[in-house]
Amino acid sequence: MDSRLKKQVIVVAVIMIAAVVAMVFVANYIQKNNSSGNRDNLRVEEMQGEEGQNPEGVEDKSFQTGEYGLDPDKDPSAFLQDEDFFDPIVEVQDPNVTLSLLVSSVEKDMRVNVVNGNGELMGDYPFQVEVTGTDGKTHTYKDADRDGSIYVAPVDPGDYQVSLCEVEGYLLAEENVPITVKEQIDYTVIDDISYMIKSVDEIDEAAEDTAINDAELNSDGTESNKRLDDDDALFGIDVSKWNKEIDWESVKADGVDFVIIRCGYRGSKTGSLVEDPYFKKNIEGAEAAGIKVGVYFFTQATTEVEAVEEASMALMLCKGYKLALPIFIDTEGAGGSGRADGLNVETRTAVCEAFCRTIENSGFNSGVYASKNWYNNNLNTKNLSDYTIWLAQYSKGVTYDGDYDLWQYTSAGTIDGIETRVDLNMCYKDF
Repeated sequence: MDSRLKKQVIVVAVIMIAAVVAMVFVANYIQKNNSSGNRDNLRVEEMQGEEGQNPEGVEDKSFQTGEYGLDPDKDPSAFLQDEDFFDPIVEVQDPNVTLSLLVSSVEKDMRVNVVNGNGELMGDYPFQVEVTGTDGKTHTYKDADRDGSIYVAPVDPGDYQVSLCEVEGYLLAEENVPITVKEQIDYTVIDDISYMIKSVDEIDEAAEDTAINDAELNSDGTESNKRLDDDDALFGIDVSKWNKEIDWESVKADGVDFVIIRCGYRGSKTGSLVEDPYFKKNIEGAEAAGIKVGVYFFTQATTEVEAVEEASMALMLCKGYKLALPIFIDTEGAGGSGRADGLNVETRTAVCEAFCRTIENSGFNSGVYASKNWYNNNLNTKNLSDYTIWLAQYSKGVTYDGDYDLWQYTSAGTIDGIETRVDLNMCYKDF
């Protein structure tokens, strides 16, 4: 017998024993009181005498028989034989052994997550699910990597029923979960995206977080590492885990108007979605210091579907915070070996569009971050004109011919409260 099931049986047995002991105690108590009451009634009758008057100070309990229908001659413990007298013992299920499915679709695909009664993703077991279409055909899919998630693609659009195959030692919350597989992307948030997000402890961080700063590689050496003199623009910085611990009150005192914080990235090797370990601390610290906040996500998406995943993750992480600036997709290389490094212009632009459309459809401002070189050679900027453009060009002045709203002009800035070098930016757009 499974150890968890044994625990359930033991708990139920203990509850039943305790209930029986309690019933016996109650029965003895009632019987004792009834016996005492009978003796009192006899004593009262003796003391009443022929006239039937109650002596002073003696309580007449004879009314109990007539008014309440109690008969002292009956068995006071008879209720113990009544099966309907006590409420039935309800077995409380352990949420850790109750399994259910969360199923979603973006475009001709299906995501299946196996969670327990607490809503936690279950892993370390080769779960299997059966997918049945309207044609009655059933296909079985296995969680080969035992992470609790099963991704199925491509899937023909239509309605399906998904069920979890029986697992020894676990209870299934429902038999079938309905899902409609979409024909086309509608650029809406994936509700169960949280189950795809990993922490840095779950990945090979050195192999996954490998963004290469193209603007720094193409710097002409003339850029300033101080605040630029421009009264028509806001001065700001952008930060990530690379900037380590930050004293946000000191940052604010040094004249920083805004900060754009990395919330996460997609791994350049495996494509895992990873939360920046400093994001929560950074955004809460910046907000508390009264600094305007925006967010960016480093992409390694290779399809529009993956871009929707990245946007969904960014929106989930930003929930509850007040963003004054957009949520940006950061598109740049990952050393030549990144999973998205070889995308053509059309695909890379479509990825950026899908990210931004998903953000905009959720009521937030969106934007694209890229270097001058990438805007000129790797993106179709005409398709991105509806979104905020954040340009990275390290020079004393901008020579990019296109439109832009923010300018990142150096990665070697110095700001009070930050021990590392930091990117400096100017913002020319009023949000």
